[in-house]
Amino acid sequence: MKAVNAIRMSGREVLPLVEGGKGVSVSTGVSAGYWAAAGGIGTVSIVNADSYDADGNVIPQIYHGRTRRERHEELIKYAIEGGITQVKLAHEISNGRGRIHANILWEMGNSERVISEVLEQTKGMLHGVTCGAGMPFRISEIAAHYNVFYYPIVSSSRAFNALWRRSYFKNPDKLGGVVYEDPWRAGGHNGLSNSEDPLKPQSPLPRVIELRKVMNHYGLQHVPIVMAGNVWWLSEWQDWLDNPEVGPIAFQFGTRPLLTQESPIPQAWKDRLRTLKKGDVYLNKFSPTGFYSSAVRNSFLKELQERSNRQVDYSNEPTGNLTTVYEIGNRGRCVYVSEVDRGRIHQWAEQGFVMPMRSPDSTLIFVTPEKAKEIMEDQTACMGCLSMCNFSNWSQKGPDYTTGRRPDPRSFCIQKTLQTIAHASGPDAAEIIDHNLMFSGTNGWRFGADPFYADGFVPTVKQLIDRIITGY
Repeated sequence: MKAVNAIRMSGREVLPLVEGGKGVSVSTGVSAGYWAAAGGIGTVSIVNADSYDADGNVIPQIYHGRTRRERHEELIKYAIEGGITQVKLAHEISNGRGRIHANILWEMGNSERVISEVLEQTKGMLHGVTCGAGMPFRISEIAAHYNVFYYPIVSSSRAFNALWRRSYFKNPDKLGGVVYEDPWRAGGHNGLSNSEDPLKPQSPLPRVIELRKVMNHYGLQHVPIVMAGNVWWLSEWQDWLDNPEVGPIAFQFGTRPLLTQESPIPQAWKDRLRTLKKGDVYLNKFSPTGFYSSAVRNSFLKELQERSNRQVDYSNEPTGNLTTVYEIGNRGRCVYVSEVDRGRIHQWAEQGFVMPMRSPDSTLIFVTPEKAKEIMEDQTACMGCLSMCNFSNWSQKGPDYTTGRRPDPRSFCIQKTLQTIAHASGPDAAEIIDHNLMFSGTNGWRFGADPFYADGFVPTVKQLIDRIITGY
């Protein structure tokens, strides 16, 4: 394999190995600090990161506000305090080696306020900001103001072109790199466009070459591209090294750092990773963000699939084939469904799915009374973790702070499930892992197939990076 040479990023020569940011207590100051200490770029997620009490225990993020807006302010406070805590940890552990970046989702609730305050309170500790999940036009201005580099996450050359033309051209010197996140293979939320088929992945190389052409057009030949998604062995990517069509290239590892000694995820999560088979990770569109996301096919996703499958069209007035009366609720309010669907509703009722819930798309889904209660309680407890949420209809924009649409019971509270899985413990941890959202890149199945992890071996971050440098 070709030699893996150092690359200049965020003002320093580093290994071209970037730790992928994984939100809600997964990419912590510990994991990022050790990744940087090994010579790469460590990434602290400041998406509702953990903070600790005087004894080092995680402070539970509990909300006391009576209204969504009050709870939203509590959430922002937690996010800022947690972000500062984790950045300081990473800075201390790295001991001046490598680089430390922060990762934030642009569509996170009040992301500008959070990243600005974290940068203000950790001056000199952060060297870059990685930002995706939306179109982060203002991240270049924020980064330039605090004299750090910015790394937009895009899934196409078209997206970068729009960002550059609208905003980034004003701060070219602080563009540290462009992260190409493969929309079919990367873990977490992905940037598939409406014109792209989620079931027909495209090769990343032509898309990255097109991105480089656009960057070169703007005089950015020296700016690295960071390949993210489906990266496991560098030997599988050696044609990208020293490739003039690709230009300066680094590689982001999001899934592999999950199974290290410094990884903060619960042991039950680490154990589950070893059992994954090819095809166990798939793209779905249940997220309240509206984005596709890549996650492990477990009981949590199975329930969401089944929930959406128990769905029928309805109308408040007879129209087309929606002419069969169906009565909803204690008051017996009449809506109209098709005759075929009325039969399906009867079958679902015999199985216990007797509670209809309206979606914003003029459909009814059918769930058990217990699930309906859970959904409504989660919607009521919304704390505005996203700028807009399909599940709860929250919007951070006033004056009404609502999307104006009906809350969608086909989705879920993403803050609740990610906090739960990240902090799963005790004898029921494996069950908790199975019943919550477990993000993963599509390569997650390779933990069980890669001989590096044989006999239960769990590497340190340093051992993992040393292994990656060999090409495997």
